[in-house]
Amino acid sequence: MTSPKIKDPPSLLFEKIKFLGPGFILSASIVGSGELIATTVLGAEGGFITFWVIIVSCLVKVAIQLEFGKNAIITGKPLMVSFASLPGPKNWAIWGTFVLTLFKIVQVGGMIGGAAIALNMLFPYLSPYLLVFILGVITSLLIFKNYYHVVERTSILLVFAFTLFTLASLIAVNFSPYSFSLGDILSGLHFELPPHLIFVAIGAFGITGVASDEIIAYTYWCLEKGYATYTGENDGSEAWKTRATAWIKIMYLDAFVAMVIYTLVTASFYLLGAAILHGNELIPSGNELIETLAAIYTQTLGENARIAYLTGAFFVLYSSVFATLAYWTRLFPDIFGELGWINWNNLKDRKKWVAILAWVFPLLWAFTFVFVKLPAFMVLFGGVIGSILLLLVVYAAIHFQQKNKALNLASGTFSQFMFWISVLSIGLVSLYGIIQLF
Repeated sequence: MTSPKIKDPPSLLFEKIKFLGPGFILSASIVGSGELIATTVLGAEGGFITFWVIIVSCLVKVAIQLEFGKNAIITGKPLMVSFASLPGPKNWAIWGTFVLTLFKIVQVGGMIGGAAIALNMLFPYLSPYLLVFILGVITSLLIFKNYYHVVERTSILLVFAFTLFTLASLIAVNFSPYSFSLGDILSGLHFELPPHLIFVAIGAFGITGVASDEIIAYTYWCLEKGYATYTGENDGSEAWKTRATAWIKIMYLDAFVAMVIYTLVTASFYLLGAAILHGNELIPSGNELIETLAAIYTQTLGENARIAYLTGAFFVLYSSVFATLAYWTRLFPDIFGELGWINWNNLKDRKKWVAILAWVFPLLWAFTFVFVKLPAFMVLFGGVIGSILLLLVVYAAIHFQQKNKALNLASGTFSQFMFWISVLSIGLVSLYGIIQLF
């Protein structure tokens, strides 16, 4: 008997577009701290020479993301179920994800702190240390009350507007003393990495484009979008294979559209940082981070653009914080369930933990920012942790690819080639960064 939830995918492009979504949610998360902070800091410190790091970071991780998305569609299970079956000591991948994600509390503390600083510059009479707790409470309320759908769509629109503003600034910079040439851009594609830029570059690589967090989060968004439900459980039939292949290809389209968006935005942030901040020897740090980054806009579009920049910066940073909380309140109950701490299959129990975590994490992020007070360092630290987590993600992707290869679903020669290029690139860069740091 066929489940009423099973659905044949559309064949027309316009109809397929209606089923896109997980990639846009990812873009709303990606176009945030990585672009606004890590990418710009790297451009400010390295100039054009490390432009290749950003391009590679945006392009090479997509194949890993696709393998995770494909596994979610095929299995129809939350990710930690698949992580539990990875070869090695029992639940090692689940524990690794758990511990490394906890370290990233520092990173998200920098993100919510940056949003508070931007808000403080718009309303100077409010302390950023008070604002960071207010933002934490607001975020908790939005997730706790389950109003995140409305806020999510609003955040995507705001990020889209800020993206257009960034592109306008990129065009405007070429009519200013900070204009750059095609030769400057090409000079950043020589795969050079000066030793003093290793920490910033590895941090930027770990956090820009589809980072380890987004790759993991993508599986939950794919499930919630309904790709796996529409495909149905694998009954071994040709009808299931045909349906699964078609939904996987729609997921590919979703990921490709998202990649175009965030690569364009990331490249724009980097080039602006390299052209304006590096030329002025302005290196963002501490609580002056957002004010320093505002130079990107005031130098190119005039002082009147400052308010628009700060408003956009707030929503870009805050949308990332919001998306992270939405993701973590899915990830951690999944982890707890696989470790036997909660009954994940009990919807009431799961909702209870979503509510608890929706309050706990924002408060932890806020306290972390108040204690450390260095948002740029905090975000880059999280990027380095993300590079380590990427090694686990790559290992899991290889396992998923080998396990699902026999099904021969949307796995042509080109996709196989890109997958192994992705594995090699991520593995080498992550290991190189770890070796240099320790």
